[in-house]
Amino acid sequence: MVYLAMQKRLCILVCVMVCFSFICDVKANTTVKGTVSINGKRAIAVTDENFICATLDWWPSDKCDYGACSWGNSSLLNLDLKNVILLNAIKGALITFGLNALNGKTIRRNDSATGPWDTRNAASLIRYTVDKGYNVYGWELGNELGGRPIGVGVAPNVYASDTNALHTLIREIYEGANNNNNNSKNKPLILAPGGIFESDWFKRYIAKTKGVLDVITHHVYSLGSGVDEGLIDRIFNASVLDEGANDYKSLRNILKKSATSTVAWISEAGGVYNSGQDGVTNAFAFSFWYLDQLGIASVYDTKAYCRQSLVGGNYGLLNTTTFVPNPDYYSALLWHHLMGKYVLSTKFRGTKSVRAYAHCAKQTQGITILLINLDGNTTVKVKLDDDRLFGGKDREEYHLSPMDGNIQSRTVLLNGKALIVDSFGAIPAMEPVRVSFSRPINVRPRSIVFVHIPGVDTPACM
Repeated sequence: MVYLAMQKRLCILVCVMVCFSFICDVKANTTVKGTVSINGKRAIAVTDENFICATLDWWPSDKCDYGACSWGNSSLLNLDLKNVILLNAIKGALITFGLNALNGKTIRRNDSATGPWDTRNAASLIRYTVDKGYNVYGWELGNELGGRPIGVGVAPNVYASDTNALHTLIREIYEGANNNNNNSKNKPLILAPGGIFESDWFKRYIAKTKGVLDVITHHVYSLGSGVDEGLIDRIFNASVLDEGANDYKSLRNILKKSATSTVAWISEAGGVYNSGQDGVTNAFAFSFWYLDQLGIASVYDTKAYCRQSLVGGNYGLLNTTTFVPNPDYYSALLWHHLMGKYVLSTKFRGTKSVRAYAHCAKQTQGITILLINLDGNTTVKVKLDDDRLFGGKDREEYHLSPMDGNIQSRTVLLNGKALIVDSFGAIPAMEPVRVSFSRPINVRPRSIVFVHIPGVDTPACM
């Protein structure tokens, strides 16, 4: 996995009045009003500073799904790490590695894996990184072997024993390095199991790994297969999005009741299994699911959210061949710059088609609100319900919409201007429009708006 610690870009001058006029002049079939309520007294959850994360996989170029081969040279083994767009897109990444948890095990006829984990291969890799002075942020044990396994499964008590073995291995290697004054002194996180959530399995595993496991990880592929012809309808179905909260809520409750220091991450989330769906998971439409997932995960105290993938498949943040950012890259970048770690209780009244989330602002004082309009025919005029808190505060708005109104476009507009890398491969600056507090927030049909309100003093954000 690769954390996206994305550097803030240099600002450029844009014509604010022209961009704002573009937003206002587009007319929808209908207009409704809505109100967003934010409780700023206390945070309901706290994410990590580096909440945005993305994965790099190992798939070879001949990995194909439904007759399409979408991975190209995106593997850890053949990725062009000198590509200028890639280098501009990711700055200051923190790295975690996944380890093979099946080494030494016996696979039974019922697809259960038994026996102790053979640590020798993992030990060689970990020692190599320590000897080189590389700071690895975390080591994750296994991939989709726990919870609801994909194929071979490992029982929670066996997985806990293997996790203890990893904990012992890391302690011995890193303590030895510290005694030898090695540069790689920061003890990494231990993560596991990287599986599809299943309540009973996770509960039993967490109970047996207290004091050993730093991060409990699970995967999200809740939208179904990449061949589903109804995928877009599911993305824009509020009930389907609501269902996505169930696993987050269940895991949060398990962790609370277990009295453990372990925290939750999403270590892989492609949404659509078997490499996603071309024209959907790499298009503007998928930002509605992706950003809603980031919002839900934050509300339920998920500390980091790793998108499958940075590059590769049909769900990469960057194009597999050209490395040109897909729309979700810009969605991730805006979240990374604007949404701080303190999560605020947020409610929206007026229509079920608008999803609303709010955090303390990341770069400055104030708050940032995310509004997602699922309706394809209705503009929603949004007001904030607490004039005492927000009155007199001009705001900064970032309106995301697709090129030519096509939700399957791979070009996203920010305040009416296409976000396109330049001839040097530089990521474009992302400038807001500034709007008077007296005006409602106009959320156009099937569009997304980040609203930053600076200078707001809320107890949760001070």
